Amino acid sequence: MLEIILILVAIAVIAFIVVVAMQATDFRITRTNTISAPASAVFVEVNDLHRWDTWSPWAKLDPAAKNSFEGPSSGTGALMRWAGNKEVGEGSMTITESRPDEFIQFKLEFLKPFKATNTVEFTFNPEGNETVVTWSMYGKNNFVGKAMSLVMNCDKMVGSQFEQGLASMKSVVEAANKP
Repeated sequence: MLEIILILVAIAVIAFIVVVAMQATDFRITRTNTISAPASAVFVEVNDLHRWDTWSPWAKLDPAAKNSFEGPSSGTGALMRWAGNKEVGEGSMTITESRPDEFIQFKLEFLKPFKATNTVEFTFNPEGNETVVTWSMYGKNNFVGKAMSLVMNCDKMVGSQFEQGLASMKSVVEAANKP
């Protein structure tokens, strides 16, 4: 009887490993919002890492999180490190490319609650008197990431935080750019 149980457990473990291995390796999360302001006014909110606390959804999850900055205050080479509660974790982000009023790319490194390195991009597309802002994050799922995707919808979870951040950014920028 014990032998049958061990065989069934082994089959279940192998089946789990196969299902996890078959999950997508690449992921991409993208959200967009339209802000009634010129691209230059929106761009500065993202390009200057010191301004993130005014609109970032993670700043609201842990107002006591510790942030530190290195390099220039904005643009390529600007770096922000953070350490916060279990919802915010610990990590850093570095601007790797910055094209004024058009595009910003970050290297995003998480240390806690898990280690991961992803790419984040913001694009700013003018449409009349408004700017369409797109916030994307993409990267590779390791085995643990693939396993987590079986029990939680990362696109929905992180995407909702992007939506909150873009809505907050919209409020901040539109309030500062009232005629």
